[in-house]
Amino acid sequence: MAAPPPKQEELQPHAVRDQLPAVSYCLTSPPPWPEAILLGFQHYLVMLGTTVIIPTALVPQMGGGNEEKARVVQTLLFVAGINTLLQSFLGTRLPAVIGGSYTFVAPTISIVLAARYSGVADPHEKFLRTMRGTQGALIVASTLQIIMGFSGLWRIVVRLLSPLSAAPLVALVGFGLYELGFPSVAKCIEIGLPEIILLVALSQYIPHLVPLLGTAFERFAVIMSVAIVWLYAFFLTVGGAYKNAAPKTQFHCRTDRSGLVGGAPWITVPYPFQWGAPTFDAGECFAMMAAAFVALVESTGAFIAVSRYASATPCPPSVMSRGIGWQGVGILLAGLFGTANGCSVSVENAGLLGLTRVGSRRVVQISAGFMLFFSILGKFGAVFASIPGPIIAAIYCLLFAYVGMAGVGFLQFCNLNSFRTKFILGFSLFMGISVPQYFNEYTSVAGFGPVHTHARWFNDMINVVFSSKAFVGGATALLLDSTLHRHDSTARKDRGHHFWDRFRSFKTDPRSEEFYSLPFNLNKFFPSF
Repeated sequence: MAAPPPKQEELQPHAVRDQLPAVSYCLTSPPPWPEAILLGFQHYLVMLGTTVIIPTALVPQMGGGNEEKARVVQTLLFVAGINTLLQSFLGTRLPAVIGGSYTFVAPTISIVLAARYSGVADPHEKFLRTMRGTQGALIVASTLQIIMGFSGLWRIVVRLLSPLSAAPLVALVGFGLYELGFPSVAKCIEIGLPEIILLVALSQYIPHLVPLLGTAFERFAVIMSVAIVWLYAFFLTVGGAYKNAAPKTQFHCRTDRSGLVGGAPWITVPYPFQWGAPTFDAGECFAMMAAAFVALVESTGAFIAVSRYASATPCPPSVMSRGIGWQGVGILLAGLFGTANGCSVSVENAGLLGLTRVGSRRVVQISAGFMLFFSILGKFGAVFASIPGPIIAAIYCLLFAYVGMAGVGFLQFCNLNSFRTKFILGFSLFMGISVPQYFNEYTSVAGFGPVHTHARWFNDMINVVFSSKAFVGGATALLLDSTLHRHDSTARKDRGHHFWDRFRSFKTDPRSEEFYSLPFNLNKFFPSF
């Protein structure tokens, strides 16, 4: 008699993980020093993109030239180094880089276009005046995050988050920056596209084809690909490939068109009030406070993504609130030093944690050291800051995607067969993309936002808030998730709330002490709840 056929193995769903597996170095486990230093330099290279792009867009509109642009880049870099160290030592203690934020660009442009500066004929004088106005607005706006963070008010909001409401928020923090990806790559496709292809090949394919050197390619793919494509772009430049090209093409493709190297001093130390005493205007301050609130929401999503890629437990609400308070201090420093921009968690550096699988706190602290070092040695820092924009945009295509997928990953805690889950997730994601698209399209056509009253400050407040994809999507998801069938026990399980219950308080899970406790026994004086 023939033996019965072997039983087919029963398929099981993948296990739910509150810490991400397959991370090489987690939050508290640093790599060897040589590797850590190289990884820190890579984080510095990645954050340079935003640090250069924002002043490049703002300073000429403010009336400044290459010299002013180089100094603003240096100042923004210097303040980013200080803020990153403060966040990693005293804030959330996550490996989050705190750098420039696109959220503050719109209210800054509104200040530049204000009527009180329109009569200033001298460009340098106009630059100084608008910079001082921006400083005053940032100083006032910083109080919003400082109060909400250190008072514990933001802790109350974060406790309402479930995996279901966190998923759209985090996903749109990454995917919502899509306009900074391939559209910017296409501005010089002959160097942007090779960077994407090379970065994907080095980080994803080569490690499997060459196992012995796989780890090196996986961790340092950004440095390798940037070096190769930057050299390629240099040869195109010196070879005369863009000699007769349009000015816009030359600006995006050439390696000698940034003006940063020539404008930067050899050695300089940024200091508070270097542009003069700040000036204050109530309307401008209100508009900047709206941007600070949006940055607060977006940074919350980025912090959640960073904790995931650092293989830490979900950040306790009290620790998140503490981090937001220190980010408010960062905006205050940006106002005091004069960066023409606020600060938030760098989304691209959060994605780099996923690409390298190294979530070590020490690595990011080393990167902060590079920021401070190269901001003081201006000429050397300007060399790296002159990397063509399409190369940076190509890197964004991968790094923003990693952050977006950190949000999608939280759906493992949710019941995706529930129609409640499908509605909240689908509607919040759709509105998070659609509403800001309407605001941005309206502004690009009409020259002003959909909200257009006689009160310019009110217009800026509303238009800035509803132009943020992460804010609209996250707020929609949180509102629906907190009100729709909230007392239904099945809905609580469907939204994954029970998985995060033990992380609602700092003391409920013993791992919180390992990941988030303050150094030097400071928890005694500043306890977390």
